[in-house]
Amino acid sequence: MRSSLILSRRDLDFLLHEWLGVEDLVKRPRYAEHSRETFDAVLDLAEQIATEHFAPHNRKADENEPRMVDGKAVLVPEVKQALDVFVEAGLMAGEFDEEYGGMQLPHVVGQAVFAWFKAANVGTSAYPFLTMGNARLLLAHGSREQIDTYVRPEIEGRWFGTMALSEPQAGSSLADITTKAVPQDDGTYRLTGNKMWISGGDHELTENIVHLVLAKIPGGPPGVKGISLFIVPKFLVDADGSLGERNDVVLAGLNHKMGYRGTTNTLLNFGEGGHTPGGRPGAVGYLVGEPHRGLTYMFHMMNEARIGVGMGATVLGYTGYLHALEYARTRTQGRPTAAKAMTPNGASSAAVPIVEHPDVRRMLLAAKSYAEGGLALGLYCARLVDEEQTAETEEERARAHLLLDTLTPIAKAWPSQWGPVADDLAIQVHGGYGYTRDYPVEQFYRDNRLNPIHEGTNGIQALDLLGRKVVAQGGAGLRLLGETITVTTGRAAGTQWAGFAADLDAAVARLGAVTATLWGTGDPDLALANASLYLEAAGHLVVGWLWLEQALACEGATDAFHEGKRAAARYFWRWELPRTRAQFDLLESLDRTVLDTDEAWL
Repeated sequence: MRSSLILSRRDLDFLLHEWLGVEDLVKRPRYAEHSRETFDAVLDLAEQIATEHFAPHNRKADENEPRMVDGKAVLVPEVKQALDVFVEAGLMAGEFDEEYGGMQLPHVVGQAVFAWFKAANVGTSAYPFLTMGNARLLLAHGSREQIDTYVRPEIEGRWFGTMALSEPQAGSSLADITTKAVPQDDGTYRLTGNKMWISGGDHELTENIVHLVLAKIPGGPPGVKGISLFIVPKFLVDADGSLGERNDVVLAGLNHKMGYRGTTNTLLNFGEGGHTPGGRPGAVGYLVGEPHRGLTYMFHMMNEARIGVGMGATVLGYTGYLHALEYARTRTQGRPTAAKAMTPNGASSAAVPIVEHPDVRRMLLAAKSYAEGGLALGLYCARLVDEEQTAETEEERARAHLLLDTLTPIAKAWPSQWGPVADDLAIQVHGGYGYTRDYPVEQFYRDNRLNPIHEGTNGIQALDLLGRKVVAQGGAGLRLLGETITVTTGRAAGTQWAGFAADLDAAVARLGAVTATLWGTGDPDLALANASLYLEAAGHLVVGWLWLEQALACEGATDAFHEGKRAAARYFWRWELPRTRAQFDLLESLDRTVLDTDEAWL
């Protein structure tokens, strides 16, 4: 039976069961109805639906991007057909409470399940991804009435959801948003303004779209402290749950993207009179939680989305690697050096599969180390979510929360940087064919190139890590990360991985010392000028640690799969981790090149 080119089920089983011990979670009350068998069954179902319904139209959706027709966004019909199958299978509800029709799957299993859909068709999978995040935010911060009105239809898959943050003039600078929400006598608000880059912002895939919109109430505090969060449905909802009037939300345009084309990416106008609910213009909105706390609430969704973006970047790199591996095993070209030496011009020997050439194996090993390392990072963070929510003691839950908070910018940014590199290498392995549309690797690269940008650019993640996460609570998160890594390196003492462990220990020490040096100047501009380099170094350290974890989990197994894990771990240790030494040296030097470069010189 041919192995899937979407993802490796064998690798998922290794990460979930041989490494993370996910089956232990069924001992907890929330997951007591589950077992290894139920986890495997839902993974089997995900692979089947992703293979049969999502992957086949990935290219078609890319070549026929959404278009506006009579003010509506029109997509290829296969998108809705695939999503209908996804919803009917109950996968939208996978991680949610039984109270809402959910399966109460552990988050780590849910992430492994959804990885199949991101890898098979990232554009189509974005609609349920955003909807699930929208529903989780409202479950955490919405009122009971809001949950019953909006969350239940989302979990049932009848309505989809969005997050509407950015504006044309503000981009990532949310302090500068101008969308206004004016309170009304009936307790609702009327919103006016424009939102840009809204994924899934308009379509005909579902009966309704639930927009979560950031806006400012007049008279509130300036900047981010004056931002509130509102539910703004495409169609208003009557008391009995049926759809009422069309709200004053209008699709003003579609953004045309390099990749990720299957997801509508929209400019939305709120409150410009395109529709007149209640007989007058203004988009009707409903306040979520308390006024002026909107950004706090939205970060609940954004942090989840950031980890999800990292997983998306990982699996796009992963599927690119698998396609390149199959190509390298089947494409014959060239002859081994030894054969060339033995025959005139090497012409009389048969051409060999290109995987036999050392430089091709180098590229494949590198891509494997990025893809499988990124998948380990994403699933580890997902397991931390389960610990944060269901661990037995408050101390364990607090520890998981702190470690997850520290790792989140890395979990978003590292795969977003190196997943596209894996796809770039996949193109290179294909040679000239890789640069054509005859093979899918060029689309994987284009799709993946969005990931360093959306849900907070990698530069924003760098500022978050160095400017907030590693210095919060007196550096408690950084210390916990270091302690967690050294537990692993301690386990490696006396094994074949002792050298790897020693190099990781040295890198942990350097990370702590460099952090102290950067902040010891008393000059935050100087500290943060090279934050992106700090993020790169910290990310490689973390993924190096997770490769050591995987190598140790292979103890005693000698089949080809586990030997492959050891080869990738060895590659990351010898070829990738050394990058951090030069990066730490540069950071420790407090280099001012970037900071002191005048814009006139550029």
